Amino acid sequence: MSLTDGAIARIRRMIREGELPPGAKLPPEQQLAAELGLSRNLMREAVKALVVARVLEIRRGDGTYVTSLAPGLLLEGLGGAVELLQGDTVLELTEVRRLFEPVATALAATRITDEDLAEVERHLSAMRDAQDDVELLLRHDAAFHHAVARATRNETLATLLEHISGRTLSARAWRGLAEADAAGRTVAEHEAIHQALVARDPNLAQAAALMHVNTTERWLRDHLAGESASPPPRARPCPDPDRPGTTGPVVHL
Repeated sequence: MSLTDGAIARIRRMIREGELPPGAKLPPEQQLAAELGLSRNLMREAVKALVVARVLEIRRGDGTYVTSLAPGLLLEGLGGAVELLQGDTVLELTEVRRLFEPVATALAATRITDEDLAEVERHLSAMRDAQDDVELLLRHDAAFHHAVARATRNETLATLLEHISGRTLSARAWRGLAEADAAGRTVAEHEAIHQALVARDPNLAQAAALMHVNTTERWLRDHLAGESASPPPRARPCPDPDRPGTTGPVVHL
């Protein structure tokens, strides 16, 4: 462990053990460095690293504070890491999604409110209208699942799913471009999820979500098997679901 890593670990321990609770202001740099037996340079490096990790935040002219430590904040970096995964690891992500999303959808069915359902239905309706526009369809596909995840009232689970599902959007985008009937089947699968949520039936919701995720995973497995028999493409651009008219991350399949 490097000296900087050791300094980071010591500050994290202070936070974990309650000496520096969420929202607390850190002592002045010189004082904290002396208390921990560190040089000021090491202290600065440790603080910088924890700021990047969203554990600490620097307020100009005020000092350094511990953040709220909310799951959505601390897990924010996961999305960036997941975006760098390539090749077969995209398939691994779909497997993780298959483990998480059906259970989350079942949980949402027991906790979803009328307001949540209205949001889910709004994105489903937009998906029906966007079947000839892969980019727009995917934007509302992602928003549909985000609304369902939020309905679980479990911020940690919702954040994990958002980052995992966001990366698998690339694979789903290429499927949408490669298969003529993919849009219609995707909408039908989302309608089944919506109907289960309206019924507040967790078993039906879990089954509908599992069927939906399995469709993408099966297509990706078949595609990877086909590519292994011939020289794979270098990379394929897919629409960025957050910016219509642009291309986003390349799809390495």
